[in-house]
Amino acid sequence: MIPASQGRLQDRRPVSIIDIGSNSIRLVVYEGLARSPTVLFNEKMLAGLGRGIVSTGRLDPDAVTRAMEEFRRFRALSDQAGAVHMHVVATAAAREAENGPDFIHRAEEVLGTEIHVLSGRQEAYYSALGVISGFQPANGIAGDLGGGSLELVDIDGESIGDGITLPLGGLRLQDMAGNSLDLAAKIARTEVTRAGLLKAGQGRTFYAVGGTWRNLARLHMEKTGYPLDVMHHYEIDTASALPFLKQVAKGNLERIKGIEGVSKARRALLPYGAIVQKEIICAMNPARIVVSAVGVREGYLHSLLTPGEQQTDPLLSACEELARLRSRSFTHARELADWTGRAFEMFGVEETVDEARYRKAACLLADIGWRAHPEYRGTQSLNIISHASFLGVNHPGRAYLALTNLFRHEGLFSESAAEIRLLATPRYLERARILAGTLRVVYLLSAAMPGVIPQLKWDRREDGTLAIVLPSNLAGLSGERPAARVAQLGKVLGRRMALAIEGRPVVVAAK
Repeated sequence: MIPASQGRLQDRRPVSIIDIGSNSIRLVVYEGLARSPTVLFNEKMLAGLGRGIVSTGRLDPDAVTRAMEEFRRFRALSDQAGAVHMHVVATAAAREAENGPDFIHRAEEVLGTEIHVLSGRQEAYYSALGVISGFQPANGIAGDLGGGSLELVDIDGESIGDGITLPLGGLRLQDMAGNSLDLAAKIARTEVTRAGLLKAGQGRTFYAVGGTWRNLARLHMEKTGYPLDVMHHYEIDTASALPFLKQVAKGNLERIKGIEGVSKARRALLPYGAIVQKEIICAMNPARIVVSAVGVREGYLHSLLTPGEQQTDPLLSACEELARLRSRSFTHARELADWTGRAFEMFGVEETVDEARYRKAACLLADIGWRAHPEYRGTQSLNIISHASFLGVNHPGRAYLALTNLFRHEGLFSESAAEIRLLATPRYLERARILAGTLRVVYLLSAAMPGVIPQLKWDRREDGTLAIVLPSNLAGLSGERPAARVAQLGKVLGRRMALAIEGRPVVVAAK
């Protein structure tokens, strides 16, 4: 067996999953079964199995032939990537077509493994699990739009309500409406009224799952000039969404900015996806639409984790992996995450649950750019963090993580990355500077190696000065540069700070 690269986690064994949808078939090989799985290989084909199923009752024969050839390739790719398990799921078209059982039997022979044909209820359940795996926490209605069906399900934290499957997948709606967008709108309105659970979503979040809706969101990003090209957790308020969806639903796609970035095979279904989402918004009246990059596949894998693994924070899990792979010392990164919590308490900086999670994540990521040239460490780290495939963090939170690393390398008042700063709230921007200032002190005292941070103590002096105190055995680490960094941190906090050695006078104090 060929050993894994040092750029990969050595304790992971790859797993693959094939998702046989009504429009697309996709193979994803993951580095391993984990709370925040990393994609090792990803390939998709737009087979269109469900095209014409309303009129014929059968899977498209040409699509079936193409799919079988692709299954042979997917099997070979899965083996080549070293996947120890292959999981295969099939959704609406395969379960509803007259020739679906025969198709599944042939596909199982080619793939050499069992295919799980999901019922509508199971599809809704795994889609909900996918959303639960990607948001911390999820609360609202998840809608997974495929080629053959739409699954809607209520989610509240870890609780999954009853779901409903509607025949509103893009290919099916196009077929039912005979390519008439006006008729498609009427059908969608009639079907959506069946989903009584949408009324419980008023004022909550609608989680949009599926490739068609992700492409719509990408067009919305282009239209609004959004500064971060990351799909997961992209938020659209209802007031902005409705006029945009109405424009796309008219079908004049050539006038829409960014349409050239959508594959031609996907474009024809965009108006139908816009029609369905518009009807959902009108029926549900959510506070916001949030795009989910995770769905049935990720939900299925999430179900294979132990209950303890499912409860692990997905953001911190991913950041720990990056720290293990890219920092000089993973132990040092963990020491930072613990110690800065006590530091913020001493500073009087109160944190919400999410702010505490983001601070820990930023500490875990603080040293991932160390191999770059010193002049570019901040920019490189910011780019990696802001575009990483993280779950469990919204876009302002990404900005907090990325800017902390930028300020830690370039200085607390760096004017770089103006676009990312637009995403950060003023509160997050302030905390990024405070945390970065703290890191700039600690790295000078620890040389990025473990053991020093847990020995650093705090002392409140009678004159109001807050001192970071080195034990006498570490007195040699004291000096002008770390003392100046402590003073700079004090200026950011608006208070007197100093560096001291246990049993000795203060080295430098801010005035």
